[in-house]
Order: sequence, then structure tokens, then C-alpha cells
Amino acid sequence: MKMFKKVLAGFVATAMVAAMVGCGGAKGGAEADTEAPAEAATEAAATEVLNANADNKLIYCITPSTSNPYFGTVQTACTEEGEKLGYTVKCVSHDDDAKQQKDLFDTAIMDKASAIICDNAGADASIEAVQAARDAGIPTFLVDREINQEGLAISQIVANNDQGATVAAEYLAEVTGGEGKYAELLGLESDTNCQVRSNAFHAVLDQTNMEMVAQQSANWDQTEGKEKADTILQQHPDIVAIVCGNDTMACGAAAAVAAANLDHQVYIIGVDGSNDMRDNIKEGKTTATALQQIDTITRNAVTQANDYLTNGTTGLDEKQLVDCVLINADNADSLDNFVYSGN
Repeated sequence: MKMFKKVLAGFVATAMVAAMVGCGGAKGGAEADTEAPAEAATEAAATEVLNANADNKLIYCITPSTSNPYFGTVQTACTEEGEKLGYTVKCVSHDDDAKQQKDLFDTAIMDKASAIICDNAGADASIEAVQAARDAGIPTFLVDREINQEGLAISQIVANNDQGATVAAEYLAEVTGGEGKYAELLGLESDTNCQVRSNAFHAVLDQTNMEMVAQQSANWDQTEGKEKADTILQQHPDIVAIVCGNDTMACGAAAAVAAANLDHQVYIIGVDGSNDMRDNIKEGKTTATALQQIDTITRNAVTQANDYLTNGTTGLDEKQLVDCVLINADNADSLDNFVYSGN
């Protein structure tokens, strides 16, 4: 592991490891020799302060493509909050490509970044990149998407996707009376958020008389969302709802419904809280979304990065959930650029 500062407890824990190994025979052998050192090593790792480049005041912000305004908001919020705290912020995009993401992490390491704010490219595929930053003494703060390993990132701050998808599905059940056929557009299936949202949708809708007749992945993409919805509507013109894993796909589905010239309303829900979805809701083309407060989430990550680099701790748990806000025709005017100004 490359050089970075450790607090005194790290050295104490290391000494404990040596003492435990030396006394291993007291409990009869292998169990004491393996479990005790592993436990002490975990304690030592927890005391590491990843501040190798704290004085450089440089934050790398790594996100998916900003062609999706949601990720553009991550970069904007990170830049504004970082500069307010005296940091230079470099924003780059990995386009949901794990290899490209790893290359960008390597670049941040070579540039001696103080911290990395990342909306990652996959729950499993991103572990290697976060580990590489940690090994270089650079703390990573994850927003929006988690990774499937704890103890590598300093913070993982995400919207409460289960709660958000649940309230959107409950609203859909209310406006449809819990009756009729529906289709589902899934996001990128390697993304934890995709499954969390889908599971929450079904936890609600499976308790109604609604029947899912089609389920396809549109990979979070609006064009693909329209294409998939076009096909579904040709096969199932009697559906009354389309459940979408994000707003971008929901807007694509709305375009498909408009082009289909159906003789009945199709209710469309999403998750994100984009301005495009807000406008579609106000025009009656879509029904509701669950606003992920990504502006707040990102600013929290930057603040926590500064706290960590300054004090050696955020004072908070690694895993942090921020509740979503249901947006429908009643409160859509209070939403702008993923910021909700209502009560």
C-alpha cells in the first residue's frame, strides 16, 4: 500500500496482531492463529486516514455521461460545492464503462487527487477502482449508486430507492384503481438501483389486480425506452400503465404512447425527478416520479470529503440513505433541476 498517514491506533492494532499470533497456541491452534489476526487487521484498516494528497485541494468527479441531466447535476453540484470549499474540481465521465472508469481513477491517482466523488459504473465492476484509490491513500465518496463491498469507500450516499419506487408504485395503484395490464422498463441490470426499484414496484403492484404482461431492459436510455415501448404497445395495446426504472426511459415511453394514438390513457411512472419528467407530468403525458435528491446527495458528499480530509473522519456511517419525494401534477411546479422547494 502506498504511503499515507495512519493514526496511532493503527500501530496499536498492528502490535495486537503480533501479540495474538504469538499466543495462538493457548486456544489450541489454527482457529486462534487465523481469526484473531484477521479481526485486528480489520480494526487497523478502519483507523487508516486516506489523506495522502489532502493539501492538493483537488477533487475528481467521475460520473456516467452527462447527456443524462441527472448526472450533469452531480457534476454541477460537485463543482459548486467544491469550489466554495476551496477545491479545484475536475469532472469526467465513464459512460457506464467499468474499464473506462478504472482508467479515470488511475488518472486521478496520477494527478494526486485529494478525493474522488463517483457515481459508479457497476456495483461489482467498480470495486477494483475504489480499492486502487484507497491503496493510493485517496478517499472515495460514492453518490447515487452503491458498490457491493463495504469498507473501501468512505461514504456511500444514495437515494432511498426502495422508498422512492414504493411511493411511486402506490400512487400508480391509486390512480389506476389497482386494475389493468402494465409493462415494465428496467434500467441497466448490473446496477443495484435497477433491481432495488423493480423489487419495490412489484412489492406494491403484486398486491393489486394489475398484471405485468411485458418486462424489458432499456438501459436507462430515452431512445431505447421509446423503442422498447413502441414494441410493447404493438404487442399489448390494451396496457394501462408503463412502470419505468428512471425518468429518462419514462419520457421515451411517453413519446411512444403519444405516437401510438391509443383510445385510452396509459399511466407512466419513473424515478429521478428530472425537469423533462416534470414537464411531461404537467402536460399530462406522464403520471408521477420519485425525486432522488441528487443535488443534496452530491453536496453532502463534497462536504463529507472536506470534513474527512480536514479531520480524518466524516462522523457519519459509510452507508447513508436520503428519502425521495413523490412528484405528481399537484406539486410538479415545486421541482427544478432535482431540487424540490415545496413543503
